[in-house]
Amino acid sequence: MKTFIKENVNTTPIVDNVFSIVSKAKEAIAKVGADQVVDATIGSLYGEDGKLVAFESVYRPYDAIDDRLKAAYAQSFVGNDDYRKAVYDWVVQDSKLDLEHSVLATPGGSGAVSTTISMLLDENETLIIPEIAWGSYKLMATMNNIDTVCYSLFDGDGFNLDDFKKTCKNVMKKQGKVLVIINDPCHNPTGYTLTSEEWDAVMDIANELGKEGPFIILNDIAYIDFAWDFKASRNYMHAFNKMSDDVMVIVAFSCSKTLTAYGLRCGAAMILAKQKESVRQVEIVMEKAARAIWSNIPNAAMKNFVYVTKEGKEDFEKEKDSYVALLKKRSDIFIEEADACGLTYYPYREGFFVTLRYEDPDMQTKMHEACMAENIFTVKVNKGIRVALCSLSVDKVKGLAYKMKEINDKL
Repeated sequence: MKTFIKENVNTTPIVDNVFSIVSKAKEAIAKVGADQVVDATIGSLYGEDGKLVAFESVYRPYDAIDDRLKAAYAQSFVGNDDYRKAVYDWVVQDSKLDLEHSVLATPGGSGAVSTTISMLLDENETLIIPEIAWGSYKLMATMNNIDTVCYSLFDGDGFNLDDFKKTCKNVMKKQGKVLVIINDPCHNPTGYTLTSEEWDAVMDIANELGKEGPFIILNDIAYIDFAWDFKASRNYMHAFNKMSDDVMVIVAFSCSKTLTAYGLRCGAAMILAKQKESVRQVEIVMEKAARAIWSNIPNAAMKNFVYVTKEGKEDFEKEKDSYVALLKKRSDIFIEEADACGLTYYPYREGFFVTLRYEDPDMQTKMHEACMAENIFTVKVNKGIRVALCSLSVDKVKGLAYKMKEINDKL
């Protein structure tokens, strides 16, 4: 007998580890007070006052937008023309890409990632993701009946190029096509950033395997604008110019992170390839997906992004950079203390999160629960425990690594 839902769909209830631990942290705060609780669960930027950051340089211009513009539909379901151009200019900066391109507006960076997965892979094909990664990658694949396979993220203190190549080669041999996600710079949840040399090597692998079939890199750049050196943060994109006709890069951009506009749901997918025909082929299916799934991106959000990154750029960059400096201060304290006491973490370069290394699942669970017993709330990820430095004040960060090492040593 038929059911109310389609037959070929995953019906396992969703379990969001982040929000369940957030609830426990809130309960602890209500019980013992905020001063006694370290809530390192939230993946959003918080100020030293313990409140969510909302950039003045973003929201005052937004307030000034005419109500009718806020109420109006966007120019097109693929986004306003000036927004699409502004996104390309902002993402690329001075990289000077010698590639054909197109930009499509999406509901946040998530929309860019999910649409790429659903439109570029068929059911029962395989998506390649990092073994330590944002959990929604796998969920997005699962809901489209797409399998996932993981590549090992690290070889010592660097990117594991050998396993990356091996995994991509196996998938290419199996299905004649590769779609692989690289979340970089400021990887969620480890805070790793590939070097330019590592990106050159990635493109060499892509070109080599591209001779056997289409090779697509989905570059999730959600946290790029919180890299320590903004001017250098796009340098790795020079490697994209090396791509062959059989390689494509789709960049998933998030206004959520860049503008601290998590609820406005505005982002973009930027398609890059050597040939205009290749870009247009992908553009067509993404256009149709946009029309069929969400129809329209908030008009005011796009209008505001154009203003903030053009006329308001100086004020925006000044304000954003002050928070980047604050984030770096927090991470410098944590890393210095972790190194001093021997608390083990995955290679960290920059960004919102640090992930402690726990490859043994039992030890990971014990550590996670022991920390909660001491009112330190974190998030379990594959092979680790994520500490969201983005949401902790400097005072909360001070001594945290030492406390966590003490808890670890008692297990």
